[in-house]
Amino acid sequence: MVKYGDPALDATFAALADPTRRAILAQLANTREASVTELARPFRMSLPGVHKHLRVLERAGLVAHAKQGRIRRCRLVARPMKDVARWIERYRRFWEAQFDALAVYLAQPNAQESPAWPRDKSSSPASRSDSGAASRRRGSASYGRGRRPRK
Repeated sequence: MVKYGDPALDATFAALADPTRRAILAQLANTREASVTELARPFRMSLPGVHKHLRVLERAGLVAHAKQGRIRRCRLVARPMKDVARWIERYRRFWEAQFDALAVYLAQPNAQESPAWPRDKSSSPASRSDSGAASRRRGSASYGRGRRPRK
């Protein structure tokens, strides 16, 4: 399998995948910096649980921290978010171009007409039985590996 990954972008998307981490980032966006205790206050989880989320955010480069005595202060780092926004913008432009082309196609006078689709063979009269009753589908002749028919 071919991978076209950017490790920094992958780490950022992985960090943003969790709603708790997104909420922590939103808190940090509203305040210049906050302690771990302040960040943990809205959540019903232990401080070690919040520390785990903060480590993921730090590995992705979204949060930086500094210790002031016994207090660990965290702040938002916006650079990885700019990279994500640039990546999303590229695909937004692609899909807008696709939708614009679809709008142009649908605006053509003949685009609204229904094409002549081939009919489904199962609904044609020639494939039905004379009785009109539905027939059951036959099972496979093979019982599969290690299976035996019931007796």
